[in-house]
Amino acid sequence: MFTEEVIIYGLVFIFCIVIIYFYLRKLRVRSKITEAKIVKAKADGMHEPVSLHPVINPDNCIQSGACVTACPEHDVIGIKDGIATIVNASSCIGHGACFHACPVQAISLVIGTEKRGVDLPHVNQNFETNVPGLFIAGELGGMGLIKNSVEQGKQAVENIIKAKSSNHQTADYDLVIVGAGPTGISASLASKKHGLKFLTLDQNTVGGTVYSFPRSKIVMTAPMDLPLFGKIKLFETSKDQLIDLWGNVLSSNDIVIRENTKVESIEKKSDGFYIKVSDGTVFTSSHVLLAIGRRGSPRKLNVQGEEREKVAYRLLEPELIEGKNILVVGGGDSAIESALLLADQNTVTLSYRSATFNRLKVKNNQKIQEAIQSGLVDVRFNSNVLSINSSDVEIEDSNSKVVDKIKNDQVYIFAGGELPTQFLEKIGVEITKRFGHTLLSHQKKGG
Repeated sequence: MFTEEVIIYGLVFIFCIVIIYFYLRKLRVRSKITEAKIVKAKADGMHEPVSLHPVINPDNCIQSGACVTACPEHDVIGIKDGIATIVNASSCIGHGACFHACPVQAISLVIGTEKRGVDLPHVNQNFETNVPGLFIAGELGGMGLIKNSVEQGKQAVENIIKAKSSNHQTADYDLVIVGAGPTGISASLASKKHGLKFLTLDQNTVGGTVYSFPRSKIVMTAPMDLPLFGKIKLFETSKDQLIDLWGNVLSSNDIVIRENTKVESIEKKSDGFYIKVSDGTVFTSSHVLLAIGRRGSPRKLNVQGEEREKVAYRLLEPELIEGKNILVVGGGDSAIESALLLADQNTVTLSYRSATFNRLKVKNNQKIQEAIQSGLVDVRFNSNVLSINSSDVEIEDSNSKVVDKIKNDQVYIFAGGELPTQFLEKIGVEITKRFGHTLLSHQKKGG
């Protein structure tokens, strides 16, 4: 005869076995789903990272799933065989939310892979290059995350202050900051806070690459600490909200950014740096901080008519453009997003040199396929722009060699950007191709 106590223990044991069975079964199902997604990602060309991306240490991962939940994108990370695994690496845009969410610090943020290198300038832990007095922080150094770019801008200025000497007192400025994106804005505020005589220049407008995002773009998913302002906790922030905030902070601290001023050259001399800008003015400074983007200048098509006023390389206010015949050139996320934003109120043709889209974010890929099916966007695969004329454009099918003339009012070119390698090398900055270079880990932050 079984006693009541034995029966209870037996029932509890069976109950535990059932729970464990269903838990393990759930893990197996989830693992199979993740594996299927990885197979599809590889087939779609989405498995290889294109920029800053997470690398997971399997020895530390405890499959909490915090990284999966924290990631604002779709299916970048999944759980496979009990370990967090990269699925659609090309969809990663470097939020870094997974890095901060991991409870056991099993994630590092890396740029480049073992097969695909990325050109990066030499900087030390203080953000100083091999050229004494010249510092690089933010996206150009590989760190494109807004939160960390802001932190690097502040840290770079603090390091410049530590290195500041009594030399070069005849220079116009203690520091010239080149670039008014997240890094440059933070550096400007930090310079004001510490009483430096500084000047901030930007070839475009305040906000840097953030300013060129479509109006609805979400650009920040983690809080950041802005000098002279404090903690900013806006987890879903549009481009306009963030730029308005930056503008208010700058104006309230009497900081004026010299916009539409492109730096043509920087020359190091015995008495400091000589910075020549597009209008011919030359500024002198004891130190220089390069806070520019990796894109440098937009890559051009080099076709007849590209110099026309109707040609642009970024889309600023799509909602104000209506009733136009528009050509969008490119097959990346920027081109797709812009084409879709313009398509509701305009006639949009998209020209892409390849046969299929590669490495698009999942949502963008879904939306453009729907737009193609519905006829909302006329996509010309395997095509090249031959000329841009006053009222039309000529596009050639690279397979059939047939040239089509399309009525046109506006052209937007998204052919990527060129890393300002020549600009850096002319200054004397050493550049090396890095493979799988760790930019942010829990062992070395911000360097």
